[in-house]
Amino acid sequence: MLKQENKGRTSLIPEHGPLDENGKEILLSLKNVDITFGKGDNAVKAVKNASFDIYKGETFSLVGESGSGKTTIGRAVIRVNPLAAGEIQYKGVKISGKISRALDRQVIRNIQMVFQDPAASLNERATVDYIVSEGLHNFHLYENEADRAKKVEDMITEVGLLPEHLTRYPHEFSGGQRQRIGLARAMVMEPELVVADEPISALDVSIRAQVLNLMKKFQEEKQVTYLFIAHDLSIVRFISDRIGVIYKGDIVEIADAEELFDFPLHPYTHSLISAIPIPDPQLEKNKVLFTYDPCIHDYSEDKPELVCIGHDHWVFGNKKEIEEYKAIREKGVPMKTITILTPEEKAAEEKAEKKEVAPLSAEDELMVNLVHDTGSKWYAILSFLLPILGIVGTLLFKKYKHMRNSRACKKGTIAGFITWAAILLIFALLLILVVI
Repeated sequence: MLKQENKGRTSLIPEHGPLDENGKEILLSLKNVDITFGKGDNAVKAVKNASFDIYKGETFSLVGESGSGKTTIGRAVIRVNPLAAGEIQYKGVKISGKISRALDRQVIRNIQMVFQDPAASLNERATVDYIVSEGLHNFHLYENEADRAKKVEDMITEVGLLPEHLTRYPHEFSGGQRQRIGLARAMVMEPELVVADEPISALDVSIRAQVLNLMKKFQEEKQVTYLFIAHDLSIVRFISDRIGVIYKGDIVEIADAEELFDFPLHPYTHSLISAIPIPDPQLEKNKVLFTYDPCIHDYSEDKPELVCIGHDHWVFGNKKEIEEYKAIREKGVPMKTITILTPEEKAAEEKAEKKEVAPLSAEDELMVNLVHDTGSKWYAILSFLLPILGIVGTLLFKKYKHMRNSRACKKGTIAGFITWAAILLIFALLLILVVI
């Protein structure tokens, strides 16, 4: 069946999306997506060959460090970032690239976004009433003024604010309240998919749980699907159905939340989990961080790809790595991702590290100082003009082992003294000639 818009026009998006082999409805699908910024030699590929599905009614989280491409993908879903290759499908309909105006309006209507910065994403010159109802105006999603006012009041109440707040401006609210306004603006459109771009990272810890609970409430009541973009795995674990891990534009692992935490097969995922803070100062102090080094991979001949190793668990690697990942997963023994040393082990480790670090030789100390020891010509020029100051600079730089700077000052000082001496000599000779 095809659904109808308010004005009776036939929808270009089907009521239900395609089903996967397990009978789950695929709401959004990314297929071999590349996103590039810049052109020619200055081109930067921010996302490389990204592929994943998001099922209806679930929370799919995309995690990774800053600059990994999370927000870039989220903005591509709402058609802000164009694709260099691949395509994005919504309910089986291609929504990337050039599409009709009617389909574009339906995509905007069905896919909303909650932004990271609640202060920058709201119009400071508009009232809350205008901000929340702007989408209703644009898509005529109300019968009359009374119906519009009721929808806005009901939504603002659902997000935990009061009807009298509708006449106020964003700067009159706290960060948590602004994020509630942003959430109300998105949810009043009754979207099927919400792209939440780190919606709680700018909020106080005490407010984060309230906003997350609010989002969960909407999901249960309205069957909303979330693409949740974040870098904090400790929160992602408890709100996600499935998690995708992205590193420098590559999707390196996708799995159910508990599956991913029990079997973080890709080393980068392992490093992210090991970095989750432990709410115990002593344990956190004795924790051993696992650091990911991309140099451990040899992709010179055997190129990597994202492969399903079973259990709906996808990992990025070459053939040799995939076989190793499969062997680890088939053992069925959860991996140890966090190592806590005893105080004695920690002390022994620190002692060993101190032994390994040899004292700096005179040559090494000079190398440390090379960062600021540039021997700039300006030191020489200044010393030439003011030789007395040049002497001071020569001695000070020599004391702190900035030998290049010291030599520059010395050369400038010598040249300055010779020049000034010559000038004085010429002046004296001229004076004698005048007197005679």
